[in-house]
Amino acid sequence: MMAFFEQADIALFQLINGWHSPFWDEVMWWVSAKSSWIPVYALLLYAIYRRYGWRGSLLCIGCVVLLITLSDQTASGLLKPWIGRYRPCRPEAGLDFYVHLVHGKCGGAYSFVSSHAANFFALATFLSFLFRQRYLRLLFFFAAALVAYSRVYLGVHYPGDVLGGALVGIAAGLVVGRLYVWLWQRWQPAVSSVKK
Repeated sequence: MMAFFEQADIALFQLINGWHSPFWDEVMWWVSAKSSWIPVYALLLYAIYRRYGWRGSLLCIGCVVLLITLSDQTASGLLKPWIGRYRPCRPEAGLDFYVHLVHGKCGGAYSFVSSHAANFFALATFLSFLFRQRYLRLLFFFAAALVAYSRVYLGVHYPGDVLGGALVGIAAGLVVGRLYVWLWQRWQPAVSSVKK
């Protein structure tokens, strides 16, 4: 059964990685670059400040630091070395077909789970606790899915890697999101009583 899933994962990787062109190479490279998202983070922080004030913003920043530490360390520090699955772009993976690698960048040795997918899905889940509008939630998860897809397109992860990363990220986002709500509900009355 595991052999079947692995072969299906490789076949789907080959299909997605094979749909490439110079234009989409650059688009997916940009989507995957962490620095590309800095303006979005700044806009989100401003929106959080407008909605929750500086106390809520500070609490949010603290929770995001905890969130990314939890998701990233679970993915990179625990699961990748423990499972030891090589990236498809590494010679050790032993794939018998050409892997399209954009700009020659492969990354570290191990592939499962994807840290990019874990971190972006963690953030999307956490932000869903702060912004209740359905269209915003869909937008957050679309962005996370786009980043996850880009990792397969770029040849550095299998689809199973980004799916596993998404599950890790969602779990981390649920834990830290509930923690944020719990802390915020207890902080608000305390702040109100001080003001009185």
